[in-house]
Amino acid sequence: MARRSRHRLLLLLLCYLVVALGYHKAYGFSAPKDQQVVTAVEYQEAILACKTPKKTVSSRLEWKKLGRSVSFVYYQQTLQGDFKNRAEMIDFNIRIKNVTRSDAGKYRCEVSAPSEQGQNLEEDTVTLEVLVAPAVPSCEVPSSALSGTVVELRCQDKEGNPAPEYTWFKDGIRLLENPRLGSQSTNSSYTMNTKTGTLQFNTVSKLDTGEYSCEARNSVGYRRCPGKRMQVDDLNISGIIAAVVVVALVISVCGLGVCYAQRKGYFSKETSFQKSNSSSKATTMSENVQWLTPVIPALWKAVAGGSRGQEF
Repeated sequence: MARRSRHRLLLLLLCYLVVALGYHKAYGFSAPKDQQVVTAVEYQEAILACKTPKKTVSSRLEWKKLGRSVSFVYYQQTLQGDFKNRAEMIDFNIRIKNVTRSDAGKYRCEVSAPSEQGQNLEEDTVTLEVLVAPAVPSCEVPSSALSGTVVELRCQDKEGNPAPEYTWFKDGIRLLENPRLGSQSTNSSYTMNTKTGTLQFNTVSKLDTGEYSCEARNSVGYRRCPGKRMQVDDLNISGIIAAVVVVALVISVCGLGVCYAQRKGYFSKETSFQKSNSSSKATTMSENVQWLTPVIPALWKAVAGGSRGQEF
């Protein structure tokens, strides 16, 4: 019984494979192929090749760009979008005359043709990589710094593909990645990161004063930012001490002045003057109230008499 059940399972698997192969031929699904990768420099040309059987009269060709949304590149024997003006068809292949960075991505060609088993569909996928030269990098260089402090210079480019590497220059002379290999007249305490573009001085000195510029470079090209000057000055300890002494003297003089004024009674006189002023204001207010006291009833009688005359 066990052998019979195994034979039945094998027969079912064979039937499934036969049906799947027949479905594959009838509806034309092609086996997956190795993806092509085409590399092109920006503003130069690139050819996207469709590796399919030879073109026939009844063949129908479509090119699509894949992504979040699928868009037609070649449809109904016509190039679509901006490819009309800067691309041409060579058999099943697309020749892009002027590649831009926005062209980078995955493309798929689809060739369908009738066959004895039904409609046959062949597909091929091509990945286009666009190499872009760096733009002028953005450089951050402090205009001044104090000797002995930590100072970091930054350099960055956001357009280069592949990602560029960075080199720093001081007064037009390239700084070595390993400062210990340089001359003794330069500060050897800096650290340069060619990947991130940072140049850090752990203890900056007056020897580091100069004009700094940064260069971004990849396999396509290179650009350099304009030089910026960094001035390094020593910390003026004597000036700081003199400033502290002056501030202390000013505070002492002010304190002595306050003490002298209190002894002479200037603050008490001012207080008595304020008290007399407030008492005189209170007297004036009371006199005004006494003057208005007999006037208010007379005004009220006059108003009441007028209103009675109007009622009659």
